[in-house]
Amino acid sequence: MKKVQIYTDGGCRGNPGIGGYGCILKFNGTVKELKGGAKQTTNNIMELTAAIVGLNTLKEPCEVELVTDSQYLVKGMTEWLPGWIRKGWQTASKQPVKNKDLWQELDRLSKIHKISWTWVRGHSGHPENERCDALANQAMDSLF
Repeated sequence: MKKVQIYTDGGCRGNPGIGGYGCILKFNGTVKELKGGAKQTTNNIMELTAAIVGLNTLKEPCEVELVTDSQYLVKGMTEWLPGWIRKGWQTASKQPVKNKDLWQELDRLSKIHKISWTWVRGHSGHPENERCDALANQAMDSLF
């Protein structure tokens, strides 16, 4: 299995508001950058979208280290997802899970790839996280 690093970040100006995401894929010395956005979205949607876009870019099953500054993404995939599925996509407080469609896509992708989910503190000088933040901001700027 190929080993790939994926770095992601999402952001929003207003929440909801104009949003963007940035994603960097690294494999065998090659770097690919991706970005995109939406005019009316949320920060959490952009964080999840960045991971989905990165994972969907892979052409075959890979061993992935996915690095993000989103605890929502990491905890969702490593702690909360099994319970949501078991409870019919309801939270512990019996509310519908927000962004269910995106979580379902991440669940599907996690069955294709072997993914380790790594959290890093945002805006702390992590080079790839800072670059992903810049890509997300470029995407937001392009929507004005």
